[in-house]
Amino acid sequence: MTILSLDFMQRALLAALFTGLAAPAVGTYLVQRRLALMGDGLGHVALTGVALGLLTGWAPVWTAVIVATLGATAIELVRERGRASADVALAMLFYGGIAGGVLLTGLAGSTAATLNTYLFGSITTVSTTDLWVIVVLAAILVVLAVGLGPQLFAVCQDEEFARAVGLPVRAYNLLIAVMAAVTVTVAMRTVGLLLISALMVVPVATAQQLTRGFRGTFVLALALGVIPSIAGVVFSYYVDVAPGASIVVIALFGFLLAWPLGSLVRRRRAAVRSAESDARLAGAHVAAEQHAHQHDERCGHPGVPHEDHTDYLHGGHLHAQHGQHYDEH
Repeated sequence: MTILSLDFMQRALLAALFTGLAAPAVGTYLVQRRLALMGDGLGHVALTGVALGLLTGWAPVWTAVIVATLGATAIELVRERGRASADVALAMLFYGGIAGGVLLTGLAGSTAATLNTYLFGSITTVSTTDLWVIVVLAAILVVLAVGLGPQLFAVCQDEEFARAVGLPVRAYNLLIAVMAAVTVTVAMRTVGLLLISALMVVPVATAQQLTRGFRGTFVLALALGVIPSIAGVVFSYYVDVAPGASIVVIALFGFLLAWPLGSLVRRRRAAVRSAESDARLAGAHVAAEQHAHQHDERCGHPGVPHEDHTDYLHGGHLHAQHGQHYDEH
């Protein structure tokens, strides 16, 4: 029997796929704003929403979305004020969220095992209804993250500049906070409320080791979110371990592999930039590729007089013969 022949594993893999896309898509903006731990705090707050759903009989995912959204809005408003006591207020909100969740779960008559399925994830128990909720919310998050990419990046990179060009900075900041809250609730059945922050941050941090621009980081982070999510589910099936923990450990292992490679890439880029800078300062030419023919007035390439010689336009660059090779400049 293959893994894809089991209905619950099909649902688990699809849930992992969409969670792996949504988490780093939103996490990229959180990392850009230096709010990498926001997902962890919202996970604590969302726990109260889950417990509220268990107490009232409503679907926990929707009560978690509402409570986490309210918490994210409060966090953003406190952050915006920038007061010295803001970190204390946030800590109280986070601790209150997890304490309220435990308390309400007890009042609902649920056991610690029920709470653990949301704290650490239980992807193999995802129902068809749960899957549709995950797919729809994750798709909305990815569409917003991609479609509003330039505006969200501008706000995350430089709020003053974004405000100067007329962007509604507060509205976009609140949108990012709400997107983070929804991401937390989307992933609570996949990796759990206590581990979702890792899936939002680690793929982004890994991508940053290998890329330079924001767009490249964003695209690579999505791929690095999907790979450990799928691999973690498959690994947990064959080894019989917790899927959420497997996903996060695989993501962290990817970062450990990328870190030395990223250091090497950055050193090579620095060396290339230094060589190019030295060449420009020295007025040197860069050696071009070899040619199958001799550049002269009969070769068919346009000639451009240059001091005591003639350069020939070839392949988008000016080439001139110097000794046994051609220089490009």
